[in-house]
Amino acid sequence: MEYEIPSQVQILGQHIHEHQLKYHNKTVLVSKEFTFDSAHHLHNYEGKCKSLHGHTYKLQVVMSGKVDARGLAIDFADIKRIAKERVIDKLDHRYLNEVLPPMNTTAENMVVWMYEQIHEALVEEKLHPAVRLEEIRLWETPTSYAAVTRGLMEESE
Repeated sequence: MEYEIPSQVQILGQHIHEHQLKYHNKTVLVSKEFTFDSAHHLHNYEGKCKSLHGHTYKLQVVMSGKVDARGLAIDFADIKRIAKERVIDKLDHRYLNEVLPPMNTTAENMVVWMYEQIHEALVEEKLHPAVRLEEIRLWETPTSYAAVTRGLMEESE
């Protein structure tokens, strides 16, 4: 395989112009994944999860929006900041039964709480409705997850 070295770096205003940065007017999905470690136990449950135990959770945040003049729907850095401030930093290396609102700390309950936190941030930062939270997926193990979508959240209101 032969590698080519660029002969010149593209310069805005010289090789590409501002009106060319936005390639389309389609709605796109943008996603970011996170991991965090937490401990919890379940109430009113007969099984191993009744006892205090921990997980390395994986969280996927999916948003949608039309791209702006730069070709961005939402900056990945903004998704990261919002998810960290509203969810990850509150739960990482914590005892979930203590830090979450009163609930059984099932993946099904937690994913709805996470959706509410991130959606609220989009509204407060006036990013919504241009950017919409489409789905939150929370893996409790590599093969087991709970998810909620915008459609499911809206139909249950």
